[in-house]
Amino acid sequence: MRVLGPLEVRRGDRTENLGGVKQRALLAHLALHANTGVSLDQLVEALWPVSRPRSVVSNVRTYVWRLRQLLDDHLRTHGTGYVLAVSPQELDALLFDELVADARRSPGAALELLRQADSLWRGRPLENLPEHDAWTPAIARLEEARLVATEHRLTLQVEQGECAAAIPELRALLAEHPYRESVCGQLVIALRKDNRRAEALQVYADMRARLADELGLEPGPALQEAQLAVLRGERASAPLRQLPPSVSDFCGRAAETDALVRALRRGSVSAPVAGVTGPPGVGKSTLAIRVAHLVGDQFPDGQLYVELGGTAEQPRDASDVLTELLHALGITGAGLPSHLTARAALYRSRLAGRRVLVVLDDAASVSQVVPLLPGDAGCAVLVTSRRRLSELPGAVQVELRPFAPEEAAELLAGIAGEDRVNAQPDEAAAIALACGHLPLAIRVAGARLAGRSGWSMQVLRERLVDESTRLRELSSGELAVRASFDLSVRQLPDEEFRAFVRLALLGPHDFPGWVVDTLLGEPGTEHLLDGLVDASLLESCGADGIGRPRYRLHDLLRCHASELARSLPDRMSTVERVLRALLWLAVTAARRLPVTFGTTIADAERVAAPEHLLTDPVAWFEAERRTLCGAVDIAAAAGFDELAWQIAAACVPFFDLHSHYEDWARTHARALHCVREAGDKAGEAALLRGIAQVHIYRDEFADAERKMLAARELYRSVGDERGQGTAIAGVGVVHRLRAEYEQSMACYTEALRLLESAGDLHSVAHVRASIGAVHGALGAAEEAREWLTGARQLAADLGDAHREALVLVRLATLYRTTGEHEAELVSARRAVTILMDLTDERCTAFAQVELAEALISNGHPQAAHDLVEQALETYRRTGNREGEPAALRTLARAAGALDQLLLPYFQPR
Repeated sequence: MRVLGPLEVRRGDRTENLGGVKQRALLAHLALHANTGVSLDQLVEALWPVSRPRSVVSNVRTYVWRLRQLLDDHLRTHGTGYVLAVSPQELDALLFDELVADARRSPGAALELLRQADSLWRGRPLENLPEHDAWTPAIARLEEARLVATEHRLTLQVEQGECAAAIPELRALLAEHPYRESVCGQLVIALRKDNRRAEALQVYADMRARLADELGLEPGPALQEAQLAVLRGERASAPLRQLPPSVSDFCGRAAETDALVRALRRGSVSAPVAGVTGPPGVGKSTLAIRVAHLVGDQFPDGQLYVELGGTAEQPRDASDVLTELLHALGITGAGLPSHLTARAALYRSRLAGRRVLVVLDDAASVSQVVPLLPGDAGCAVLVTSRRRLSELPGAVQVELRPFAPEEAAELLAGIAGEDRVNAQPDEAAAIALACGHLPLAIRVAGARLAGRSGWSMQVLRERLVDESTRLRELSSGELAVRASFDLSVRQLPDEEFRAFVRLALLGPHDFPGWVVDTLLGEPGTEHLLDGLVDASLLESCGADGIGRPRYRLHDLLRCHASELARSLPDRMSTVERVLRALLWLAVTAARRLPVTFGTTIADAERVAAPEHLLTDPVAWFEAERRTLCGAVDIAAAAGFDELAWQIAAACVPFFDLHSHYEDWARTHARALHCVREAGDKAGEAALLRGIAQVHIYRDEFADAERKMLAARELYRSVGDERGQGTAIAGVGVVHRLRAEYEQSMACYTEALRLLESAGDLHSVAHVRASIGAVHGALGAAEEAREWLTGARQLAADLGDAHREALVLVRLATLYRTTGEHEAELVSARRAVTILMDLTDERCTAFAQVELAEALISNGHPQAAHDLVEQALETYRRTGNREGEPAALRTLARAAGALDQLLLPYFQPR
């Protein structure tokens, strides 16, 4: 189908008969809106804009029916209207748009593509039909697109030396569009290149007179520049080649390279812009220069390269940079305008009609870059910056991060020697890790190794272990990581600098945004983190489980910030302020979780902290787990022994709920060393009790008993009855799990006395349930029922649903031994429901095993089997050795019961 000229539908060599005027007009309207639904009302308005017959709807449907005989399924019903569904190969207007777009994307093939596009035109669109106002916008767009494409084609012809062929067309085009300065300018350039200077000047003079006489205007900068080139007698200059050499050991960055190459080669109505941003030392300039060389053949008129000094104390002024660029383009002396806007206009004029790549290295801001952007679609711009340039119009942004481990190893091998690195891959990986996989740091480390053949890889790795001296070691000749960091840090505003330095006090983990208020001791400062992210000195890690933003300092940047933080007069008070905020939040969140037996939760002092984040305490703990573990390390290292053990203890209800035994054991061990050095017996007792509980979960009964007894003695020495009671109850658990029921009962009885005296009713309920369990194990069913029922009632009175659920599990066990299987099933199901609602993985698995036993008792072995499989998966994933043997026994019973159930179906008949 063809609309770029008379309307035609061709099938092979035959032109189809499209019927009367209205029928052809309907098809024309649909073709101008191809692949877009056109309502019946729109068609009626287009075909009968003034008056319409009563049968108008019937007429439209008749025309559609007739056209469908010619167009097959291309003419389709669309809602209450119709759509003409065609591809670019089936409609010349679509094919024209596609060829023009391809020309913009493929500069090397642009001229041929534009010639193909031009050949599709046979006259004015739809010239064999009466004009319709409804078609005016679409036809105007097509004609403007043709004019732009024709200008582009003629510009390329002039660039490629086809001046003699282009000049007649340019004259005709100018006659048709007498005020189009771009056409006039291209004609002047073509005449100059064809050594017809007098004609070129006459064309300019005629245009100037026409603009002045008829419009009262002077020619624009581009046209004036074309005239000046004639007057100066300029010839086509040699292409500019200003790019620095690409490094020979370039490696990695495949995805980023591909993205930048595609961005610079893409078609556009203006010059494509690509940006490379990232932290200092990540290799932005190296990548940009590499990419610029890769796409150099797409820009035959040259490549401009300029350093913008974005990390200097005074970044270069855009006006000065334009002076340098214009000098490179041949503008000197009086030809150089004095004002920034005039220089920028002249710069764009000089690049008009050329295909030039402009590389702007180390930009300080978008405002510095914008005046340096060419206006011509044949050019492209590649910018590097440590700051994010999100406001750069139309730019494709690539943000660099440190190398992947394999890329880091490849770069280190390329500098220090492959044989050397391959001989000690673990040492090489440790060096790269100490460098934070940052290309600059790896390059420095590699240079140090290359210059010291007597060094083993281990020597450098050992020197990089100490964070306090790491940056000093990462210096070789003119390469120095610290110096690179300094360039960025010293440009920060005062408040952002204060925040950056203090963030190092938080350790190596990611952290929540709210903490900056606490670090600075001022509310409303979280926005400073955005500035640090934009400066590529802080990494945004996305949102955590409660939807709050999290951040991280790169390890080497943190080392740099730590060096600066050593001189802070308020360093220790800042650390303490943050730790107290974390303690208060952890304590507040812990008290909203199920009570964990034996845990000591401190009465933390109320501080300024975002309590609104604790709406879901489990989610908050999950989001801050690494932060809290790190806080224990920070507190211990700083000598805040009380804060260290209190934060560790406050995390126990969460660690217990979600089976984070490793975190539990590690934080307690770290804090334990600190409190022992400080002589804090209460803290030592609490930590030993907590560590002993982890030993119980891991079936390490000897270690558990030893630490429980040690905790009991420490509690006794500080007069803590509650602590003594929880410790001796822990010893009772160890005896019960060893089936040493007499010793267990003695421990529980003593623990009950101490806890009742201390008034800890939650712990009293726990121990009463334990005594009931021991009675059950000894076969004293009625005593067990009495103790367990009382424990459940006490837990219910306290509102302690978690404790009540655990007692219900014990009761289910008792009901099974007494043959009360319906009560057993009800009790176990209720326990599982409560514990699942509380998201307690370990205790839910424990209750699921008991529910499986109840299901077996009630004749549902398949359901029991499935349930135990779930419990086993939890035990194995969390490393809970205590529950796994019992679960396996229940699984075997479920399998046996299932076999018995199926046995009749397999008996011979």
